[in-house]
Amino acid sequence: MVHSIEDLTKKVAMANKLFVGSGEFLRACAAPDQFPPGKLPEIAFVGRSNVGKSSLINAVTARRNLARSSKTPGRTQQIVFFDIAGTLMLADLPGYGHAKAPREEQAEWNELIHHYLTSRPQLLCVCLLIDGRHGALANDVSMMQFLDRAGVSFQIILTKIDKVKSVEQTARREQIEAQLTQHPAARAKILMVSAEKQTGIEELRMLIAMLAGQYGK
Repeated sequence: MVHSIEDLTKKVAMANKLFVGSGEFLRACAAPDQFPPGKLPEIAFVGRSNVGKSSLINAVTARRNLARSSKTPGRTQQIVFFDIAGTLMLADLPGYGHAKAPREEQAEWNELIHHYLTSRPQLLCVCLLIDGRHGALANDVSMMQFLDRAGVSFQIILTKIDKVKSVEQTARREQIEAQLTQHPAARAKILMVSAEKQTGIEELRMLIAMLAGQYGK
């Protein structure tokens, strides 16, 4: 047991060292030919508009304004890439759902997202963010089904969990865990986070570091 605690402490320290303050904006891409080349391991963040993607990326990297959210939810039209210490990349995908934009523009964003998710061999995992207050909605389930068909591994992350009562947190987690049995591309364990309260941030850092090969599984 002592060795397990020591190992966990070491992994927390390594993950924190990798992420804290090391994130740098790389580029924002509105078309596939703008995607950055290279073979660095890549982790993508996707979710409904206003689910808290930018806030979570800022919390993970301990950078207040590294990722910037749109003043109008659902209007971000680009995939934004961030370099983490020259070791891995994070990709912030446009939010889906109640975008305040013409259907033609929404279709273009969806096409961009789908192209990205199916064309990046270095993409190791998609962090699928779901608002902890509402649980998985129809658009979230559609994204899970798409990732299943594409064979892209995904990790469910419940955001804004500080705004959910403890009893409801357990019910929400169990509800979604039951749903995940129907999705072969899903990782089994759900992460519950709060960017505002820093809940679950170290655990998420460790997961990403592990996926990126920074230490053994």
